[in-house]
Amino acid sequence: MNIPVSFEFFPPKTPEGADKLRLTRQALYAHLPEFCSVTFGAGGSTQEGTFSTVKAIQEEGVAAASHFSCVGATKSTVREQLGALRAMGVKRLVALRGDLPSGYGMGGEFHYASDLVAFIRAETGDAFHIEVAAYPEIHPQAKSADADLNAFATKVRAGANSAITQYFFNADAYFRFVDDVRRLGVEVPVVPGIMPITSSTQLMRFSDACGAEIPRWIRLRLQGYGDDTASIKSFGLDVITDLCGQLCAAGVPGIHFYTMNQAAATTEIIRRLTPA
Repeated sequence: MNIPVSFEFFPPKTPEGADKLRLTRQALYAHLPEFCSVTFGAGGSTQEGTFSTVKAIQEEGVAAASHFSCVGATKSTVREQLGALRAMGVKRLVALRGDLPSGYGMGGEFHYASDLVAFIRAETGDAFHIEVAAYPEIHPQAKSADADLNAFATKVRAGANSAITQYFFNADAYFRFVDDVRRLGVEVPVVPGIMPITSSTQLMRFSDACGAEIPRWIRLRLQGYGDDTASIKSFGLDVITDLCGQLCAAGVPGIHFYTMNQAAATTEIIRRLTPA
């Protein structure tokens, strides 16, 4: 591919998972990622796993970006975590509000991702490249489309350098979002986040939870394949390769793959998009 790529991983929960993820990373490093990001659980529930995975990536000679959630955080805990990441040599963060755990109010000293971004900037200056989340199909908890666009603009004005989108399957939603934020005077790169399709049930569950729309024709095709995993994966590769092709042709600033700690689908999509 002739545009930058980056990969997202989640912290493994078992030693076997850690071994498997190490092999996945090695396979994906062949594509020379700009960075690899590591997710963070609600309320910081996987913080230890996040930081150890970030450390491993850094030690493998690849730039790691730690997800950084402010749900339930205090200024002192954030300050401490920023210090730990700087000591590891981390230079990139993905700053998020984070998912509220079940039954959880708006506790902590940060209510919005923009508060977190502003605090990181005030504390560390330009030590970190700060990524924020973008929602081409509108955040599921947003009061309106305009409110969501303005919330995004607020995060950028608080000091974000660039953004990564929630995954989507409709390129027009992404292009419209970028046009809309440019009209608001927001000029930072907005990198499309891409989710390879490898499992029908997993995709439906994730999409319902995060508000990503699965177009009706894709949903019906996936349902029609039933338990035929080979057909689901083959169809998924065609759909996502086509989507990435449209994005690359339009000159997007990069593509961020949500790998689900798997290498095969992402590798094949990149191979198909790389000129012979």
